[in-house]
Amino acid sequence: MTTMSHPVSSTRSFTTVFLIEMWERFGFYGMQVLMVTFMMKKLGFVDTKANLVWGAAAALIYATPAIGGWVGDKLLGTRRSMLIGASILALGYAMLWIPTENAYVTYLSLGVIVVGNGFFKPNAGNLVRKIYEGDETRIDSAFTIYYMAVNIGSMVSMTATPWIRNYIGARLGDDLGWHTAFGACSVGLVLGLINYTLMRRTLSHIGAPSDERPLDFKRLGAVLLAAVATVFIAAFILQSETIAKWCVYGAGIVILAIFVHLIRSSQPSERAGLTAALVLTVQTIFFFIFYAQMATSLNLFAQRNVDLSFSIFGFQLFNWIPEQYQNLNAIWIVLLSPVLVFIYNSLGKLGRDPSVATKFAWGFAAVALGFFMYGFGANWAVNGQVSSWVMIWGYGLYSLGELLVSGLGLAMIARYVPERMGGFMMGAYYVAVGISQYLGSVVANVAHIPDNLTDPLQSLAIYTHLFNILGFVGIGCTVVAILILPLMNKLSATHSGSAANYAPLPAARSEEFDTP
Repeated sequence: MTTMSHPVSSTRSFTTVFLIEMWERFGFYGMQVLMVTFMMKKLGFVDTKANLVWGAAAALIYATPAIGGWVGDKLLGTRRSMLIGASILALGYAMLWIPTENAYVTYLSLGVIVVGNGFFKPNAGNLVRKIYEGDETRIDSAFTIYYMAVNIGSMVSMTATPWIRNYIGARLGDDLGWHTAFGACSVGLVLGLINYTLMRRTLSHIGAPSDERPLDFKRLGAVLLAAVATVFIAAFILQSETIAKWCVYGAGIVILAIFVHLIRSSQPSERAGLTAALVLTVQTIFFFIFYAQMATSLNLFAQRNVDLSFSIFGFQLFNWIPEQYQNLNAIWIVLLSPVLVFIYNSLGKLGRDPSVATKFAWGFAAVALGFFMYGFGANWAVNGQVSSWVMIWGYGLYSLGELLVSGLGLAMIARYVPERMGGFMMGAYYVAVGISQYLGSVVANVAHIPDNLTDPLQSLAIYTHLFNILGFVGIGCTVVAILILPLMNKLSATHSGSAANYAPLPAARSEEFDTP
């Protein structure tokens, strides 16, 4: 199916999804940037508990799309599920607006956010996939730009919510500061929904078969009932570290078993692609353990051991709020995305586009260098405070790694997995990411700072020890990624050979690159 047969260009359809995704990420990252500090400062949690509660919430936030993808594919339709998800998310952030320090209200709000994300995330990703079906080079570029949308949204909110907290806090009291900052996340999503309503015509021809059928209210009722039950289950999991741990490890075993079953029961022609997807998913898990440090250890490191003023040659430019350093990740991604798209497209035209597996190897090398940057930066620390510039360059390398690995994780599913398993595999990918978010908070707790320790020189040593370990693990991951390259290239070749056999009229290479 070519994009030409539709009155709406694929770019306009893509823009609609891009914009609602941008607002959704505005809400999510605006909340994430504050959550660990909120739990410590307002709910009185120690750093290890705040890290683990956030790790479990992040794991659930990433895991529910496994079910949401299926609901979108089979029950309610992709577009409808995405909209329901955005509405539930707006409600979840609005609940964090309630000025209370009751931990259970926070758990319930996170439960609502978990459910909303489950509906939203896989279906938005699936719509992008359906817009560019059958166009491999543009799928990579589309997902990289899609990823950029995520980061424009998060860049704005990660700067705004800590500032709103401080601004309102200074004028109307600390409590209102925190809760108003969370409320801003809800307002962002409402704006996204209004915008989508105005542009929804551009997506009227994209979606699952169930999008074309009239809405079955009995089915919708059952889905919403299950969603409410899931909110309470999520809140129950979050309040117990033991339960959370068992759920995460159980999910890992289930996903692996399902992958093995799918590979064994698939047609021989599909096997190579699925095996390649499994190998890359395992690598993604490792990558996200590094990624999870942003909201946990790197955030707390900025609170204690970073000089908050930005200066050049002795001139002070401005000061940042500790949480705002997480924003560097988004800023770098917005800067680096267009550069990478340009490189991929130029190499693609020459038929030299590096394989996804090669990009993964490069990604791990960049992440390893990023963590060494934090570790070595400690050598130039003054009174236990490292320069803001160390954070900037560390995050730059780390973000380059993220673009090479995570931005392509979705593209890899789109490329290697048969269409009938698309929604499910998108979900499986997110569950894998969720598991690693939790493992990431377990790793972050290696840098536990006891309550009575206030000397920045001691906390600096604890944090840099963790960052150097992560640097060496990153090097290990790079070596493994390079060693399995020949196997991955072989699987990839087998997959594209067999894909051509059963795909209806595969596009000729030249046609694919010249598509406007």
